[in-house]
Amino acid sequence: MAKVSIGLRGWRFDEREVFTGDGEFRPLDEVPDDARQRLLRLIDLVEEPCDACYLVYGEGEKRRCNQATIVYGEPLEEVVLCDDHEADFLYWYREAGGKQYRGEAEFRDAFHEWFADGGRAPEGYAGLDHVETDPDALPDPPDPKEVQERIEAEAEFEGRRIDLHEYGDGDEGAREDGEDLDLDAVDLDTDYPTR
Repeated sequence: MAKVSIGLRGWRFDEREVFTGDGEFRPLDEVPDDARQRLLRLIDLVEEPCDACYLVYGEGEKRRCNQATIVYGEPLEEVVLCDDHEADFLYWYREAGGKQYRGEAEFRDAFHEWFADGGRAPEGYAGLDHVETDPDALPDPPDPKEVQERIEAEAEFEGRRIDLHEYGDGDEGAREDGEDLDLDAVDLDTDYPTR
């Protein structure tokens, strides 16, 4: 099963989980939860500036920041970086204690603190060699507005509420089919398994 990055390098997806046999994106409800969460998060991240550039230039000079090309970490605690700052992140992760934050809520903040305190990779520190195979062959991602509307519609669904009082009517032995239930025949002392 081939692994692919979508939008940004870093997060890799099993190709069959996110694409149909025709090479189109699968409907979101057919994509496994973890992959779906990452795909939805990528919609926001592909336009973000590099975290390291942003720490250098700040909001006032945001236009000077490089656009992110790679993502590391877990959704909502991820670090997005440009090619120029990937080596800094890898050095922090491999050599400066960043690995201890893997999967932790402090992951992004720990890298930001290290970088803001002057942490950098030494000159010539090797990053990763990325192999790109025909990046233009990927289908267009789903429309973000369409995805957001679908998420909101799913979040609003509360299910059908059933008012048990409607079924009581004061006649505890009545059944829907009109037959009376013999409550004396129900064995309430039966032991049922708890696990």
